[in-house]
Amino acid sequence: MTLFTGAGTAIVTPFKDGAVDYPSLGQLIDWQISQEIDAIVVCGTTGEASTLNDKEHIETVQYTIEKVNGRVPVIAGAGSNDTAHAIYMSQELEALGADGLLQVTPYYNKCTQKGLIEHFTKIADSVSIPIILYSVAGRTGVNISPSTVFELAKHPKVAGIKEASGNISQVVEIAKCVSNDFALYSGNDDMIVPLLSVGGVGVISTVSNIVPKDTHQMVMNYLYGDTKEASKLQLSMKHLIDAMFVEVNPIPIKAALALMGKIRMEYRLPLCPPDEKSMDLIKKELTLYGLI
Repeated sequence: MTLFTGAGTAIVTPFKDGAVDYPSLGQLIDWQISQEIDAIVVCGTTGEASTLNDKEHIETVQYTIEKVNGRVPVIAGAGSNDTAHAIYMSQELEALGADGLLQVTPYYNKCTQKGLIEHFTKIADSVSIPIILYSVAGRTGVNISPSTVFELAKHPKVAGIKEASGNISQVVEIAKCVSNDFALYSGNDDMIVPLLSVGGVGVISTVSNIVPKDTHQMVMNYLYGDTKEASKLQLSMKHLIDAMFVEVNPIPIKAALALMGKIRMEYRLPLCPPDEKSMDLIKKELTLYGLI
């Protein structure tokens, strides 16, 4: 039931004059696929889903599915801190033809591990396509514990997890307790190879917005046995990755794409362009990597 193996780009949502810039999104999707990316993950954190209303969210996913046209899997962000709303969005996005759904932990109101199990189970029961859990406690304030992942992995629609805790010990515990058909994806670009080393199958990546081919190649090198080359790529990308998180994601990655001429440097408040010092670092690392 693995939705994809390799690198999936958590794609940005370009804006123009406050609205979703579909032509730029379409060009970005085509470029990503031409660069051998393995999946498109739309309307997640990097896609500024929190500032899209439901209509915009649904239309952005619909456009992405139509533009991709079956070339790679499309995984749509559908999470919410309101279970009923997450179910509504999940069913709407499934109806559009999404291949899978990314479900973040409830945020702000938080919940217990029991609440997480009930929340994700209700969502999984409501759809017929796979869901990927998304654990990113640094943003949501709620961690999915290994024992909770183990319980949720028993559900036939829970296909995997995007693990962005940054805690390799926790990743190891998850890998130990789930079956081989449960997909473990890195949610941290600087931990792709470490996660692959304990049984991961790929990454849902931010940095692949600007280096899709290298991110894909890193994963494939590792999975096909060339672990030294994979490690070399991971290390060579370290400073570039750090620059993409010099301010909160997706501020730097959208700035980088703008410098590369792929989108406008436009955000929705409360996100705003990077400060001068951050911008200088982003330009420096893009130049050193040969991207501008």
